[in-house]
Amino acid sequence: MTSPFSAAKCGILSTRKFALLATTVAGLSAFALIGTTALSPNSHFSTAAYAQAVANRPVGFADIVEKVKPSVISVRVKVAETGPQISGLNGEDMQVPPGSPFEFFFKRFGQPNGRGGQDQDTPRRRGFTMGQGSGFFISADGFAVTNNHVVEKAETVEITADDGKTYNAKVIGADPRTDLALIKVDGRSDFPFVKLSEATPRVGDWVLAVGNPFGLGGTVTAGIVSARGRDIGAGPYDDFIQIDAPVNKGNSGGPTFDVDGNVIGVNTAIFSPSGGSVGIAFAIPAETVKTVVAQLKDRGSVTRGWIGVQIQPVTRDIADSLGLKTAEGALVAEPQSGSPAAKAGIKSGDVITRLNADPVKDARTLARRISSIPPGTTVKLTVFRNGKEDQVSLTLGELPAERQAKADTGSEQREVPGTGLPMLGLTLAPAEKGGEGVVVTRVDSDGPAAERGFKTGDIILDISGAKVSSPADVRKVLGDAKTSGKRTVLMRVKSGEAMRFVALPLGNA
Repeated sequence: MTSPFSAAKCGILSTRKFALLATTVAGLSAFALIGTTALSPNSHFSTAAYAQAVANRPVGFADIVEKVKPSVISVRVKVAETGPQISGLNGEDMQVPPGSPFEFFFKRFGQPNGRGGQDQDTPRRRGFTMGQGSGFFISADGFAVTNNHVVEKAETVEITADDGKTYNAKVIGADPRTDLALIKVDGRSDFPFVKLSEATPRVGDWVLAVGNPFGLGGTVTAGIVSARGRDIGAGPYDDFIQIDAPVNKGNSGGPTFDVDGNVIGVNTAIFSPSGGSVGIAFAIPAETVKTVVAQLKDRGSVTRGWIGVQIQPVTRDIADSLGLKTAEGALVAEPQSGSPAAKAGIKSGDVITRLNADPVKDARTLARRISSIPPGTTVKLTVFRNGKEDQVSLTLGELPAERQAKADTGSEQREVPGTGLPMLGLTLAPAEKGGEGVVVTRVDSDGPAAERGFKTGDIILDISGAKVSSPADVRKVLGDAKTSGKRTVLMRVKSGEAMRFVALPLGNA
């Protein structure tokens, strides 16, 4: 349970780590509910004030727990060994499928050999590994929700209900992009189940997490909603609810409830320097769960809308260089050839500010909204271009399973004497014959370009919309921008296979 955040594959990360929940949600201690100071009529309170204070105290969660706990299940899976291992729930190994977000996550945080801190001398099972997570029934006929990382690559799935009975389950469908999976238990039509919340939780609302941490099924913890809309680097659709209810390994796939007993989120990851709960856990919002689960139940997979653009956030410098009043919207770095966006006339440097009638706050917002709209739907985009807004209509395509790779330059560049640009901290050379743009041959570590992520080998394709093919072109465009009173210029840069815009200040040169 490992993705940028850990869950059922729940690895333990050290030094500022996120662990996938493969079991996880932790919260306030019982003492937080009662308070640290005892109240009595003989203290500093009058009898009326004492009665009011008692009336205002939380009354506990027993009634809610009694209502929802029977719907929560423990999930146990057997997975064939096909890749690197990480320390899983209850000390058992869990798989890290090649190319999964969890593999990236553990590499990013320095786990030895791609494993979640497992000691090399620890005996390991051969042939298959076992792992555990959590889940919950959403219908009386046995449909249940859990995390994708809990059941991914599973040969067998077994669930244990709150009454202690065990059942075999089958995976109906899974969506790695949101880390959700739908499983089904046959043989009964009277399973206790819960509903996904229709309301949006507020920061500060009480929540309960129920699950199977460390194999201790039926564990209940309490806390509050700490934040909404968290981006933890798990993927382009990150929109997590942060809670402080204690969550640990094994809670992955388990529900977080509101005080009405509705599911507000599915626990999927924790932030943990030690591997245990430190009061920072993340849940997939019920709104996302409803959309994904409906498609998994209907067709076993998820299709998403797609416009075919590389986008990036609009920083203050970029907004200033484009003449935007606010640093909001999604900046188009490059439309893919033949994509819906390219066919509709979307260009590099456009800023998408609205989708239909709704404002686009940033690139992540646009990605989430587009992905939630069915392919084939016609949408209207408001685009800021050349100092004014235009509307563009396009029909969404279907998000490809694999994104098209862009060709690298694959050529070496030689520096031409006298092409340094001291005010930017860059040294440039012309592209080889037939190539586009100018190549960065050196970056001053103390210059503004280095601060904005430039590196040797990057290719500057255009500046403020003007194509450049030599260092002389760059100097001329920068000089013209300076003369016209611009404080920053916007460069379109190809870095490896990715395209991006970078706003650079002109300085005093």
